[in-house]
Amino acid sequence: MKNVRFLEMKETGQMYWLVQGVLAVVILLGIAAAHHMEVNGHWVTGMNNQIVWGLPHVFAVFLIVTASGELNLASIASVFGKAPYKPLSRLSALVAIAHMAGGLMILVLDLGHPDRLIVAMTHFNLKSIFTWNILLYTGFFALAAVYLWTMMERRFNPYAKAAGLMVFIWRVVLTTGTGSIFGFLVARDAYNAAIMAPMFIVMSFSYGTAIYLMTLETLSFWGDRHIGEVLITRLKNLLGIFIGASFYFFLAYHLTNLYVAQKHGVEYFLLAGDTIYPWLFWVGQILIGTLLPLGLLYSPMARSRLVVYLACLLVVVGGLAQMYVTIIGGQAYPLTLFPGYDVTSSFSDGQIGYYCPTVYEAMLGISGFAVAAFLVILASRMLPFLPASLEDADVDHRLIAKTTNSTAISAV
Repeated sequence: MKNVRFLEMKETGQMYWLVQGVLAVVILLGIAAAHHMEVNGHWVTGMNNQIVWGLPHVFAVFLIVTASGELNLASIASVFGKAPYKPLSRLSALVAIAHMAGGLMILVLDLGHPDRLIVAMTHFNLKSIFTWNILLYTGFFALAAVYLWTMMERRFNPYAKAAGLMVFIWRVVLTTGTGSIFGFLVARDAYNAAIMAPMFIVMSFSYGTAIYLMTLETLSFWGDRHIGEVLITRLKNLLGIFIGASFYFFLAYHLTNLYVAQKHGVEYFLLAGDTIYPWLFWVGQILIGTLLPLGLLYSPMARSRLVVYLACLLVVVGGLAQMYVTIIGGQAYPLTLFPGYDVTSSFSDGQIGYYCPTVYEAMLGISGFAVAAFLVILASRMLPFLPASLEDADVDHRLIAKTTNSTAISAV
């Protein structure tokens, strides 16, 4: 890290204040929406007794999972010793902290009574995965901040690898805990699966790399700093691998459920039923979030930065669709209280849950993204997070030589 020169983002004049002003307005609208739901009760939302985790949870879980994956670039540099990625480490830690803050803000404001968070933080039920996640989230902030400190303070650079290893292990455990929230809910046929934990880890790599690449491209363009083709090629190939790995876990999860007779009902409901969830799965998650990005990233069009940016954006859209199907669709399918029997009652037992998100929920969810963007832009303007140059000539020469040799071999 000693040979890498970092600078603050250059003065951008009125554009900086305009963007930050718009983000601040979005954040205030999200807080106002949360206040409206708090004062009037959750009946003003689309949530009900059957679907208690709504659209805000979709955004929140997506941001939390993404935050874990965004630290992947820093881990590759510090933990695995890949020198070409060292210029990306500071920004990697920053965007991870920012997106974790945005996701947790949504969760806290969506509780109905945010003040009850004090009870959850002072009375621990160690048998609950939710209690463990509170510890994991706070630990993530602390370790990521220490890791960032070791990278930015020259005196502590020798400790960066140890700090990076700690936060790498912690974020893997954190994402495992987030996936286990669903995997441990045995009463829900769509959730009860051990594969949820590793699937969420791989998903975090995909989402995190996509949003990090979009952030890097945006800030570099805004700060008038060009990114060399070598680094972009490596990052887009890494993203392609993670998308493919996520696709494998999707297949393994659904094929396993199709093999189990007990799961046939929920699989039909999510993949072929007469609801919105099959559309979100096949069009949103598979087509938009998986097949199209893979096609763009490995096509000749990938030489265009705009195409790579579009592929990353499609991954984000597909990820949100997947979270919607997983979280909302999993709750909408009726509980199997008595296997082999049909259950009907005045309490909607055995009936598919209906959910239509309201504008208040959408405002709160979008405000989480605004919080993350606001923090990243503000910190990049005040502190040296961006490398002075990411041109091919300034990136580690071993990467350039390796890429050049690979290109020559492919040509032959």
